[in-house]
Amino acid sequence: MSSRARRVATPLAGLVAVTLATGLVSDVAASATAPPDVVSQPAATPAEQAVQFWTPERIRRATDHDDGIDMRSRGVRGGDSVPDGPAGAVPPSGEQRKTEKARKVDLPNTVGRVFFTLPRTDPRNPKNWRYCSATSVQGKYRNLVATSAHCVYDIGQNAFYTNWIFIPSYRDGDGRAPYGIYAARTFNAHDDFVVREDFDFDYAFVNVHNGIKVTRAKTYGQWRRQVANVGRLGDNVGGQGFTWNRDPKVKVFSFGYPAGEHPDGDRPFSGRTMKWCHGRTTPMPAAPKYDLQEHVGVRCAFTAGAGGGPFLYGYRSSTRTGYLIGVNSVAWDTDGNDRYDHISSPYFNTDTYKVYKAAANRWTGNMS
Repeated sequence: MSSRARRVATPLAGLVAVTLATGLVSDVAASATAPPDVVSQPAATPAEQAVQFWTPERIRRATDHDDGIDMRSRGVRGGDSVPDGPAGAVPPSGEQRKTEKARKVDLPNTVGRVFFTLPRTDPRNPKNWRYCSATSVQGKYRNLVATSAHCVYDIGQNAFYTNWIFIPSYRDGDGRAPYGIYAARTFNAHDDFVVREDFDFDYAFVNVHNGIKVTRAKTYGQWRRQVANVGRLGDNVGGQGFTWNRDPKVKVFSFGYPAGEHPDGDRPFSGRTMKWCHGRTTPMPAAPKYDLQEHVGVRCAFTAGAGGGPFLYGYRSSTRTGYLIGVNSVAWDTDGNDRYDHISSPYFNTDTYKVYKAAANRWTGNMS
């Protein structure tokens, strides 16, 4: 049942910090006790195969995936985003407290690009090479990536994407992976997106294997591919916190890798480097096209490619950490000038926490 059908208007409580130890159990137990509306499915592509597939050339040629996931509206008139229970939060990992005040926005190491191929197609065809944005988020086993559900699941083919990998802190468009490459093991999404194509549930959490770094070294006069295990994602870049049932009007930073064009054809971004927006969220209008009633948006000119990137609440440049409170989902033109001016996310409520909690308990380990 959709959250909107069982919502209870509850006054927003203060930020409730909860430890990851509370309620987090083994991967096997979590699988057995996950709510029925949480869809968890192993990746179809073996991890080693997915990593080998994404050569630097293919990474450079991958195209932004969420082109066309957009809306037009006459202003921002508010939708139906309210808490359905008490607020809660999981603190970020890797935080180092500093006393000095940051003078600029330092980009988070946790944010990067995900690459994948369209399911039930020829993966050798470049038109099936796609990418989105995503972020590492805190989990019991430090192996969790948050992104949009449309960046893990093809609603046209009714299948999860193949050859799915995450590269945190991706930069310069040359395939560099400073913290390694992390292949998907388990996709976790809400049944209302997978079955009903409801963009109020356009979020997903992906458990990834321990990362690897691929280098080339010359031995005995020949260049050879060398692979090194770099360990867990969260140990290398940290993990953003997670929060739900917050006030729908809060200040956030949005991060991502936009590359697509505006409706008027202008293309201001390349997708080669991470970009950011900052502002106060507001409930967005309903959009029947996406069965969308519970989105919150922030003023931002992001285009396709930024989809899946995080909305971070309480972000601090000094530590590069905050709390995941949304993910880039739909681009909006609210003034009719054929330029995107808002980016929206599903409102993170108790349903979102259910999916997160199921994913946050799953162990992965090394690729096999």
